[in-house]
Amino acid sequence: MAKLPPRYNVVVLPFVLTMLMTIIVSGISTFNAIGLEPGWLGTWFESWMISWAAAFPVMVFVLPVARRLVGRVVEPPRA
Repeated sequence: MAKLPPRYNVVVLPFVLTMLMTIIVSGISTFNAIGLEPGWLGTWFESWMISWAAAFPVMVFVLPVARRLVGRVVEPPRA
C-alpha cells in the first residue's frame, strides 16, 4: 500500500486524532445522557458526526499552537 508524502501529516494526524477522540467522547456522553435505549447507536452516530465536524477544523488550526506551547515546556529529544 502506497503511503502519503510527509506533507500530508498536517491534515492526516488531526483527521485521525479527532475521529478517535470524538467517537469515544460522544459515545460516553450519549450513553450518559440516554443509556442503552433503542436508537442509541443512531443517536451516538449523529452526535459523533456533529462533534467531529467541529473538532477536525479546530484541531487543524490548534495543533500547531499546542506543539509550540509544549515545545516551550518540554526538552527536545537528544540526538
